[in-house]
Amino acid sequence: MRIAVTGKVGQVVTSLMERATAAGHEMIALGRPELDLADAASVSRAIQAAAPDAIVSAAAYTAVDKAEGEAALAHQVNAQGARAVAQAAASLGIPLIHISTDYVFSGDLDRPYRETDPTGPTGVYGASKLAGEGAVLEVYPQGSAVLRVAWVYSPFGGNFVKTMIRLAGDRDEISVVSDQLGNPTSALDIADGILKVIGNLASSHDPMLRGVFHMTAKGEATWADLAEEVFVLSAACGGPSAVVKRIPSSAYPTPARRPPNSRLDCHALAKVHGVELPEWRSSLKTVVHRLQEAAA
Repeated sequence: MRIAVTGKVGQVVTSLMERATAAGHEMIALGRPELDLADAASVSRAIQAAAPDAIVSAAAYTAVDKAEGEAALAHQVNAQGARAVAQAAASLGIPLIHISTDYVFSGDLDRPYRETDPTGPTGVYGASKLAGEGAVLEVYPQGSAVLRVAWVYSPFGGNFVKTMIRLAGDRDEISVVSDQLGNPTSALDIADGILKVIGNLASSHDPMLRGVFHMTAKGEATWADLAEEVFVLSAACGGPSAVVKRIPSSAYPTPARRPPNSRLDCHALAKVHGVELPEWRSSLKTVVHRLQEAAA
């Protein structure tokens, strides 16, 4: 299958390029300058020229704190850009996977969020991504699946796991927030899940396969829990380690409020698409080992 993905350097994009190529698919990464989500005409031209069999809409404005001061740009990229990708997919009549986020929720619920729960983003980034979901499903409901992911890490790009390992090289103790709960998820596992969902969309017109789904790893953790596991795994393969000092979110203020509860319920994805991502600790071990091998 010939699969186009928007973006060239993101964690999900890079992981998808690796996994899809290994699975025998032809991958085309579309990004600036030929595809600019802030320029709808360029989106249409680039996707039409690529002539893919499926599209993964992975590129986005993801600077959560910076978005608070750049609302117009965040919405232009994450909402209008997503709309343009959906319009291009609809014109070709091919499956579209759109990647979204846990930030569409307030994070105030005391259990994992289901797809049917009311949304309520508290910041510009979450609001722009929610608008993007709506645009995709308005333009191309018959061919699209929106996959909400959260707490993404990988061997690529910038992410929490890589930051912890880097900081441990210089510090004996690192302060990490301990009152935010989520599902740490490897982008490599997300890529595998995307490929399965694409296969399902390509082989069936069942409307149940379309719509919004949550896709995160099994298990939950706080950021402090995740950091401690990173250091255990890093130390086990000769890498840097540090002591985690658990702090409340109030001790680490940010321009955009982080959801205290980012846990997503993924039962619908398992039931409808037959996709279940592995438990987060096993996938974290793989990523930390890869990072240490790359650093050796």
